[in-house]
Amino acid sequence: MKFPHLLAPYELADLQLQNRVVLAPLTRGRASAARVPNKLMEKYYLQRAEAGLLITEATSISEQGIGWIDNPGIYNEQQTQGWKSIVDALHAQNSRVYVQLWHCGRSSHSSFRKDESLGVAPSALKIDNGEPVHAPVGKVPFEVPRALEIDEIPQVVEQYRAAAQRAKEAGFDGVEIHSANGYLIDQFLQTKTNKRTDKYGGTVENRSRFLKEIVEAVSTVLPTNRIGVRISPNGAYNDMGSVDNPETFRYVAEMLNKLDVGYLHVVDGLAFGFHGLTEPMTLADFRPLFKNTLMANCGYTAESADETIGKNLADLVAFGRPFISNPDLVSRFANGWKLADPAPVELWSAPTEKGYTDFPTYEESVATATK
Repeated sequence: MKFPHLLAPYELADLQLQNRVVLAPLTRGRASAARVPNKLMEKYYLQRAEAGLLITEATSISEQGIGWIDNPGIYNEQQTQGWKSIVDALHAQNSRVYVQLWHCGRSSHSSFRKDESLGVAPSALKIDNGEPVHAPVGKVPFEVPRALEIDEIPQVVEQYRAAAQRAKEAGFDGVEIHSANGYLIDQFLQTKTNKRTDKYGGTVENRSRFLKEIVEAVSTVLPTNRIGVRISPNGAYNDMGSVDNPETFRYVAEMLNKLDVGYLHVVDGLAFGFHGLTEPMTLADFRPLFKNTLMANCGYTAESADETIGKNLADLVAFGRPFISNPDLVSRFANGWKLADPAPVELWSAPTEKGYTDFPTYEESVATATK
């Protein structure tokens, strides 16, 4: 078999996966203005249903947490039912699917909310990377966020728990807690963005407390083996990167190991940007610290993914950009078929079917070419 490690079945907790290829969470911005998952999104996920595990695009846990145009939510009944339709369709194809729970924190903008309230963060420090935020009012500078009061933090933790409850009602196989890429939980973890002097700041234990409380709250709804956590120790996205990241993320991995979460999703590749403040953290750093499933991500090819699994550095590999223009990515890997050209960046998060569900499979493209 071509790529025998990558295409081998895998048991994730108590779930049987048909292969070790994971659809990475990709924020595509095709939900309605009400952030309700729809039939177009259902078609998109069904096209990619041959992945061993599908992780949904980042899904807002509350209105406060919104920071992306037309991404879906999971904080009301209409959204929950929209997701249920998609989950039911995927389960009918014997696919496994987790929802990624998301709070944008300081990367949000006041125009995303009816009351025009500022985004929130551990500390009142704005993103200062020279890039604009894509907001409902257009491309605008990032704002200085409002630091969360200490008595507000349990309310946000409860939003994660409530979102997990809705995910359970929608039939998801599990949830992934988005603790990467400079969003709210990552902002609490890193010293660059967390300047608090209370029990949620200062030491690595305190900075990790918010994530720990979220995992514990979610685990009152779902067994821990159905909870995953995503981290990005090397990332620069959203103006991130701290000189003590190796210490921080080793502690986080050990903490999550003690909490017995089902998987740790590490954005270990550097293709999404690297802060350059330390040596890059690798899967070899995390493998001794975390006993359950380890998932790799960012910049992998079928060859490098197969090699990584074969060396026991990871159990699963998530593919993002290749899955955009190759809905049949697993079949292409299995048959040695050429991958389609990458999708243009401007189509990644557009409001239409173009660049979303209109990419042909390899067999469809061959049939079209021979007509």
